[in-house]
Amino acid sequence: MDRQVMLETARSMVATIDDLPTIPAVATQVLQLLNNPDVNVDEVADLMLADQVMTARVMKMVNSPVYRPSQEITSLKRALVYLGLRHIKEVALTSSFINAFEDKGGVLEVAPCWEHAFGVGMVAKVIAEKIHYPDLEKAYIGGIIHDIGEVVLSYYRAEQFAAVLEMTRQRPIKLIDAEAETFGTTHAEIGFCIAERWNFPEAYREAILFHHDPRAATSDPVLCAIINLADLFCTVRDLNYGGRSWVVFNLAEEDGWQILKEQFPSLAQLDVERFCYELDDAVPDVKELVSSIFSKA
Repeated sequence: MDRQVMLETARSMVATIDDLPTIPAVATQVLQLLNNPDVNVDEVADLMLADQVMTARVMKMVNSPVYRPSQEITSLKRALVYLGLRHIKEVALTSSFINAFEDKGGVLEVAPCWEHAFGVGMVAKVIAEKIHYPDLEKAYIGGIIHDIGEVVLSYYRAEQFAAVLEMTRQRPIKLIDAEAETFGTTHAEIGFCIAERWNFPEAYREAILFHHDPRAATSDPVLCAIINLADLFCTVRDLNYGGRSWVVFNLAEEDGWQILKEQFPSLAQLDVERFCYELDDAVPDVKELVSSIFSKA
């Protein structure tokens, strides 16, 4: 199916959504503030305290197994010092994405959805670190948002999306192919259109659009390849929304792997089996992080 046609279909679908969430104002202001090289933690803390939901989620995240503080952190300022300015951006954006779509009653269950998103973000960051990609933060955020189109379809096209999910359970068809059959477009194009509405930078828009087809990327194919591989790793592990146990892949045959090997020849020495074991060890941490973020306590 022609991608331009699918993009136009996606734009038409997104245009009909009247109550599409926006990124909260405080998150936008935090990101702008963090772009100032002279910013200090007090300024960021004062701004974030204006958003009690964001503050609560930051505290839950910083005390999760992912960040592993030696003792519980109870002060937002101390949490920000502990995280460091680069990680603050990650956490602020993550909180705003969760807040934008929470409690909308979509087809996808909240926990598996965010377990996959966090899983892909964390694995993307690990892959980026292994190949010395210069922006680990970008890899993480790209991983967190790569399936935002699925979330939108789950909330705003619930009945049709439920039928798509049932299709993937009944026969071995990829979700993206089932979406194309049903909607005439896929979550990749939908997510791209959402990212346009939110004025995301080109690299993030492209990562969303091409996370299943990194060869088509032109702005940052390496970022798309990283997210593509992170998505595949999580899909065959226990961070896959459930119900996709039949999915397998051969790393050597994947475009994402080929792109990274072309750019970083040393990657051929990566012990893939050991890397998969490392991912397995991370799965419980991701699940506990999601559980802590969505707990009402």
